Amino acid sequence: MEDEPEPSAPRSHELVDLRDRVLTYTSGLHPDGPYDPPSASEREQIARGVGHLLDGDAARAERALDPVGLRVTRLTDTGSGRRYDEVAAARDGRAAHWGRLYLTADSAVHWNVQVPHPVSDQNTESLGLRLLEDTPGGSLVLAGAHRRAGRDGSADVAHREDSVFHTVALELQKRDVPALQVHGFARSSDRPYEAILSGGASLGGVGEASALADRMEADGLRVCRGWSARCPLEGTTNVQGRSAQRRHATFLHVELAPQARDDGSESDDTADALEGLLRSWAVGG
Repeated sequence: MEDEPEPSAPRSHELVDLRDRVLTYTSGLHPDGPYDPPSASEREQIARGVGHLLDGDAARAERALDPVGLRVTRLTDTGSGRRYDEVAAARDGRAAHWGRLYLTADSAVHWNVQVPHPVSDQNTESLGLRLLEDTPGGSLVLAGAHRRAGRDGSADVAHREDSVFHTVALELQKRDVPALQVHGFARSSDRPYEAILSGGASLGGVGEASALADRMEADGLRVCRGWSARCPLEGTTNVQGRSAQRRHATFLHVELAPQARDDGSESDDTADALEGLLRSWAVGG
């Protein structure tokens, strides 16, 4: 039996304002922007690299990711002092539009927040980042293109399996890391809610989803519960949710109205409720 590898840190270290770093990246995403999905062999290489990083072996992760144009950087946030390992493109080019991964470097990873439609679902990237910053023990999976970029829906990573986003989500699922995927919707007469909660195609996490709905409703937010009511936008075709169903993994699909993800009081209530869910996962993990 081989010895377990010693944990290793990335070679590259940077002191950064994490919020500025992430939001500067997403500010460059546009509907007419370029997007070229990774090949099957590139996805296999990325899966190996991210898997090594999740297992604590940054050296092997770097060796796997470097040939596909990705690098691992240990970031220290100037505001909080917290440390994160970032997987991002090493330079401009195809990989720059594949997205990013941020993993806590100060503990094991107990949860992940997924943002498949940054900019397109306005402010979801800011909310995902807020959850990462305010709740220890987690990770952020961030798409790297506007959902309408590229051709024929190729950049809509919530409905495509041939993406880095989905590849990373699968590696987290393999390690039983529960996922919260955040979306946004436009409010209308048939959607009189601040939040629509479901498991997508997955039934895993109904108990956690029910507790989350209770938290939101206690703060006066209107919630549609997809496991007990007929709700719009339940995400049943979401490919990360379908994968979670097959793996019996915990996956929550959260659709939020504009006021639940902007800078107002309802957004604060939403964030507080989501942070409570993530803390419960951290304790459970």
